[in-house]
Amino acid sequence: MAQPDGVSAPLRAAGLTVGYGERDVLRGLDCELPAGQITAIVGANACGKSTLLRAFARLLTPTAGAVLLDGADIATLPTREVARRVGFLPQAPLAPEGLTVEDLVWRGRFPHRRLGRPPSNHDRERVEWALGATGVADLRQRPLDRLSGGQRQRVWIALALAQDTGVLLLDEPTTYLDLAHQLEVLDLLADLHEEGRTIGLVLHDLNHACRYAHHLVAMRDGTVYAAGAPAEIVDEALVQDVFAVTARVLPDPVTGTPMCVPVGRARSSIGA
Repeated sequence: MAQPDGVSAPLRAAGLTVGYGERDVLRGLDCELPAGQITAIVGANACGKSTLLRAFARLLTPTAGAVLLDGADIATLPTREVARRVGFLPQAPLAPEGLTVEDLVWRGRFPHRRLGRPPSNHDRERVEWALGATGVADLRQRPLDRLSGGQRQRVWIALALAQDTGVLLLDEPTTYLDLAHQLEVLDLLADLHEEGRTIGLVLHDLNHACRYAHHLVAMRDGTVYAAGAPAEIVDEALVQDVFAVTARVLPDPVTGTPMCVPVGRARSSIGA
């Protein structure tokens, strides 16, 4: 889909083929994250959503094609430079034992600090902002292993925010969160977008994706089935073809964005 005038894509997959070992998950895929917008990547399990996000974060090496960061092949850029420009929160992050909340969030500042130099006032400000923005400031001295799943997820998001990058990638950031905290996280991402960040995230909830994202990438079997504004691409045919679910797509009574109301499982199935 053509982008509006003046909209660029800081991250773009061009003819991207990538996978794990001998198995290609994405095959010749073209996809982009429009600058200054929230892009939600949706699709059924095992369709390649997380693989695409990991490729955007330079965690996977393509066997063909490339990921371009502001027009440059991301594979050729220094690791520290990429870390200053692209933040990534994986689906199931792990931390060394014994870290406190504040210890972990401070790690988000590593790409910006020089070896042997003490932290700057700006470093401290960004850490404090990240702790406050995610509602975990009062947990700063608590060990990570003593947090609930929802608290831990918010701490990981705080680390990604402390990294203070122009592009932020999050793989299922609402995992483990109840509905109230899901909406808090999504509202926070909407606020970050207002500051000018480009955000790409994998979401399982299509209705949340339609409500919060400006740009939607719907994937099926390792390819892009459709991409564009939710109101332009989300219809009953997409829900059936991508999710194998029969549904009615109606205007959300609050936002007017597409709202999917499932009727039942479609008869046809989607390949793994």
